[in-house]
Amino acid sequence: MPTQLKGILPVLHLPFHKNQKIDFETLKSEVDFAYQCGANGVVMAMVTEVLRLQEGERRQVAEKLVEFSDGRGIVVVSVGAESTFVAAELARHAEAAGADALMAIPPIATALGKDQLRRYFHDVFAATNLPLVVQDASSYVGIPMTAAFQAQLFNDLGERVYFKPEAAPVGPVISAIHQLTDNKAGVFEGSGGSMLVENYRRGLTGTMPGTDLLDAIVALWHALENNDEDRIYSIAPLVTSILALAVNLDAYLAIEKHLMRRRGIFKNEVVRGPVGFELDPLTRAEVDRLFDRLMANL
Repeated sequence: MPTQLKGILPVLHLPFHKNQKIDFETLKSEVDFAYQCGANGVVMAMVTEVLRLQEGERRQVAEKLVEFSDGRGIVVVSVGAESTFVAAELARHAEAAGADALMAIPPIATALGKDQLRRYFHDVFAATNLPLVVQDASSYVGIPMTAAFQAQLFNDLGERVYFKPEAAPVGPVISAIHQLTDNKAGVFEGSGGSMLVENYRRGLTGTMPGTDLLDAIVALWHALENNDEDRIYSIAPLVTSILALAVNLDAYLAIEKHLMRRRGIFKNEVVRGPVGFELDPLTRAEVDRLFDRLMANL
């Protein structure tokens, strides 16, 4: 029986050496940190810089995440690619490596019609026996998928398919997917935590935040589960304020890696370029002020 996905599954940030080679020793420390925080697993996806990795590196990272996770939780591997052939090959490799689930964004270089897009997800789904999270990453890249299209995928393929909608307005899309699937579809929150409170109240299977604020997200998730309004609103506004400074994917990466270095987990803040955002001194100082306040509230 396929693994049931649920809970807090952080997307890992990928550490590099100064020469931009992957720092696997630091990646292991990040995986350990995730489980120490109470994560239910780990995810390789957009903020793992998969779009800037060679295909061989993507395979290697997938293998290392299974090794480093060592049975402590769910391992989700992003396999989205510009061709169905490559995505299916990455999916089969992830399954063979021991991953528990897959996630896939659509191809982003071509504006696909519904039939081509539907066939892409059907073929990636059919490549393995693993659960597949359909990720609408159009807040970063690509074109939004409608709630109706995503619901049709669920109706076609069944409960082995999950969803991570990120197209604005996220909350109403979550509600629409639930409505169109009779509340059967599993939906993950993908705003990094900035809209977790609203989205949780719409009904979520889980959340996929970054790792940099993971302890805060775990605390917020438990506060939501316990309906602890005071704790919810002592944490959520600060998380949202930090993430509001991330204007695009490269801004997320810059802020996240800065905070991972501040925590002493990352040795540097190296991102593979070219990049569309650099953390200037005033933004860095504001992130630090907000982060200090957030940590004081946990």
